[in-house]
Amino acid sequence: MEREKFGSRLGFILVSAGCAIGLGNVWKFPYMCGEYGGAAFILIYLVFLVMLGIPVLVCEFAVGRGSRRSVAAGFEVLEPKKSHWHWLKAIGIVGCYMLMMFYTMVGGWMLFYCVRSIRGDFAGAGTEQVANAFNEMLLNPSLMIFWTLLVCIIGFAVCLYGLKNGIERVSKGMMSALLMIMLVLAAHSFFMDGAEEGIRFYLIPDFKKMVENGIGNVVFGALSQSFFTLSIGIGAMLIFGSYLNKDRSLTGEAVSITVLDTFVALMAGFIIIPACFSFGIEPGAGPSLVFITLPNIFAQMAGGRIWSGLFFLFLSFAALSTIIAVFENLISFNMDLFNWPRKKSVLVSGVLVCLLSMPCVLGFNLLSGIQPLGAGTTIMDLEDFIVSNNLLPLGSLGYVLFCTSRNGWGWDAFLKEVNAGEGMSFPKGLRWYMSYCVPAIIIFIYLKGYYDMFRNGSTARLAGWMAVALLLLGFIVICARKGKHADYRGNV
Repeated sequence: MEREKFGSRLGFILVSAGCAIGLGNVWKFPYMCGEYGGAAFILIYLVFLVMLGIPVLVCEFAVGRGSRRSVAAGFEVLEPKKSHWHWLKAIGIVGCYMLMMFYTMVGGWMLFYCVRSIRGDFAGAGTEQVANAFNEMLLNPSLMIFWTLLVCIIGFAVCLYGLKNGIERVSKGMMSALLMIMLVLAAHSFFMDGAEEGIRFYLIPDFKKMVENGIGNVVFGALSQSFFTLSIGIGAMLIFGSYLNKDRSLTGEAVSITVLDTFVALMAGFIIIPACFSFGIEPGAGPSLVFITLPNIFAQMAGGRIWSGLFFLFLSFAALSTIIAVFENLISFNMDLFNWPRKKSVLVSGVLVCLLSMPCVLGFNLLSGIQPLGAGTTIMDLEDFIVSNNLLPLGSLGYVLFCTSRNGWGWDAFLKEVNAGEGMSFPKGLRWYMSYCVPAIIIFIYLKGYYDMFRNGSTARLAGWMAVALLLLGFIVICARKGKHADYRGNV
């Protein structure tokens, strides 16, 4: 079966950026800025994005384009004979499915709130009413199921039409609309009364604030956000590398996607933070910022119904662009592993995702008694923990080691693939940094994430979870232990 290809370079950049531009950009980044002191956090974040995010993204793209396969089959094409690198595909397959088990539900929240905003549900509503509205949504299983299934149907319907006619065409439209809506919203926030203080907070570094929040906390927050913002580690970006021709170097493409991803994150801050300051609301309010704090702001704002509708439409496009991109991964798994046609793969993957999404949806109501990570946690918290704290960092570590290790694909083969075509070249002199420094940073993020998650429990509980983290890390070591650099299964 001939591999599909993008119709244009712009299509590749917008689809890949759509995958990277998710709710972490427009939900998590602004409140992290609010929590960690604004511009000082942004500066550190940008440094780490260049140091860590771009190199790992290049590795993932390289494996995709070099193999012309999804993560379900890419390592088999490039790995040395008798090696275990192909075991890493389990991280990608499980990671993509598990991400969609809760991300589809959150995408449904965005669509529902977009409809509610346009309908005027929050017009004149008080703070308590807005908070109660969110809780009532969570406690209504039929409502949650409807919006989750609607997101699944929309996403798989787009994928059914293929790469060019479905994913590329729709993603171009959504990303163009997303950028336009974002600019309109940012301009509106910029000219709100009292927004100057928020803009100053956002653009002028305040290192005193950084000290107050703890330098270590701010640095690690920036480091982890720079790592997670690009959706790297589970093969979600790899698939689009597999559809890319060799006309352009991968480093330049990775930089373009990262710039667009960062632009959206920064503009989301311009939308949210000045508005918070204008109404005297704390911008570091956490995830509730989107569903409780901001609807309260829109309810007090002239023309709030319009601005609220545009804002949640913007969030809906951000969520759907990621969902469609990851759905394409799920579809490609079956096509690569079983040689299924696209229609059959769409049908099977669609049914699986719809069914697998239900535990998360019901975890807020009918299954709320299940609290897997301790009192007050939900099934979504467990799924998010598995993906964010485990599969993303472990998968990223696997890609970097595979591309740089003599027992893997190897540095020379990696550089040859990355630098094929016109554009920015990946520096050959970064071999030591890529082989040792980047893996060390990823391992630090991984273990620190476990420590932060469980440090408030008993010492025995923390020790037990850290042992689990080390065992999972050992899986990567096992994958990398065999194989000879010069002995490949083949290439396509």
